[in-house]
Amino acid sequence: MDWGTDLWDQYDHIDKHTQSGIDLVERYIKFVKERTEIEQSYAKQLRTLSKKYAKRGSKDEQDCKFSNHASLQEILNELNDYAGQRELIAENMMTAICVDLTKYLQDLKQERKTHLSDAKKTQQNLETSFKQLESTKKRFAKEWGEAEKATQQAEKTECDSNATRLDVDKAKQHAHARTHTAEECRNDYAAQLQKYNKEQNFFYYTEIPQIFNKMQDMDERRIRRMAEGYCQFSDIEKNVLPIITKCLEGISTAGVKINEKQDSILFIEQHKSGFERPADVEFEDYTQGIKSATSDSSLNPPKGRAKLWPFSKKNKPPAAEDFSHLPPEQRKKRLQSKIDDISKELQKAQDQSEALEKMKGVYEQNPQMGDPSSLEPQISETSQNIGRLRGEHAKYETWLSEAVGGEESSNAINNNTQHGVVAANQSPNIYLEFDDEFDDVETPVGQCSALYTFEGNSEGTISITEGELLSIMEEDKGDGWMRVLRAGGEEGYIPSSYVKVGP
Repeated sequence: MDWGTDLWDQYDHIDKHTQSGIDLVERYIKFVKERTEIEQSYAKQLRTLSKKYAKRGSKDEQDCKFSNHASLQEILNELNDYAGQRELIAENMMTAICVDLTKYLQDLKQERKTHLSDAKKTQQNLETSFKQLESTKKRFAKEWGEAEKATQQAEKTECDSNATRLDVDKAKQHAHARTHTAEECRNDYAAQLQKYNKEQNFFYYTEIPQIFNKMQDMDERRIRRMAEGYCQFSDIEKNVLPIITKCLEGISTAGVKINEKQDSILFIEQHKSGFERPADVEFEDYTQGIKSATSDSSLNPPKGRAKLWPFSKKNKPPAAEDFSHLPPEQRKKRLQSKIDDISKELQKAQDQSEALEKMKGVYEQNPQMGDPSSLEPQISETSQNIGRLRGEHAKYETWLSEAVGGEESSNAINNNTQHGVVAANQSPNIYLEFDDEFDDVETPVGQCSALYTFEGNSEGTISITEGELLSIMEEDKGDGWMRVLRAGGEEGYIPSSYVKVGP
């Protein structure tokens, strides 16, 4: 079954049906466009949400050492990646469906217009041929009627006794001429009828079936293309489901790996002071050996008990370079951290000094490669930096030794001395009021190496060179930038794609 055979007389329905198919393609394109807009808006809102709740700054990064805080950051990062996959869905739908179908739709409209135009043209040709047939038919009828009248007039004239021989001959000649003309019109009509029947047969059995079959093929191709577009709508999202699944699994993993006990231990390590708890207050018996009113006991009444809770936020002592304003445990940790930082800087400075010395030796052996004297300022500056770092290292080592020794001595006093004596003689620093929120020392969250050279010309950025090792101070929050620290102490933002994060 095909359109040309079974729908040869249904031109109007074929016209409407093919137009309905084109309208369906346009509807689907519009539907997919609106779907992509929804995806893009959803992804944008997810990125905004992720950025809104992402922690920034040294205090927030300090909190992120706790597993429950860090897990939320990981969830936000996974959500940001998830938003990227929604954007990818929108982009692929727009490219693979909307753009391609729009181009196909234009070709489809042009093809349909051509087929309908061909059908109308053949219809017009057949109608023209039919009009010619009608015209020859009418002429034949007219001429045949005139011939019959002429023949009847000739017979009447021949029977008329008053008519002359000349009148009879003239009437017969006129009748003969009319009959001859009628015969010619009859032959023209017969020829035109034969021509029209042939054209009509060709129109209904060849031309129209061919055009309608082409339109059927066109419509079936449109339907197949629409079926592919429907499948693409699903396949595009299926293709990113593995990555979306990984994002969701990452969110679940972030929740599973939270360790509440470890967070509690970390909180203790961060804030324990190292102080010993106060000893019991002894009973002072005034009934034994009461002295006169002028005695020291009456003139100098016993001092009130010292404040038992040393963690008040009032009168915060100024920060000292040796961290003596901190409790013993916190002071030791801060001093050790400072020593570790200085050791790393010292090692880098020594490596730089060795490299400069080697370069100077190469220049001395090969003067064409460079001037050895040009390296002297850098060598001198590096030597001074090494000396400064060694001095600081020794200074902080000394303070750390004092902190360790001082704590042991303080513990011994608190454990072996009566409270009354301690209250009178102990150092006022033991119950010194201080803030439990200490100055945050920002520590790197990772290491990375520069893949490319970047010239940091804008405010807040820094320049890096290819192969340079950097400390990550703030990871990429989804905006494509991370904050890093160079070996020389310079800190700023660089593109995340310019570095490779190390283990």
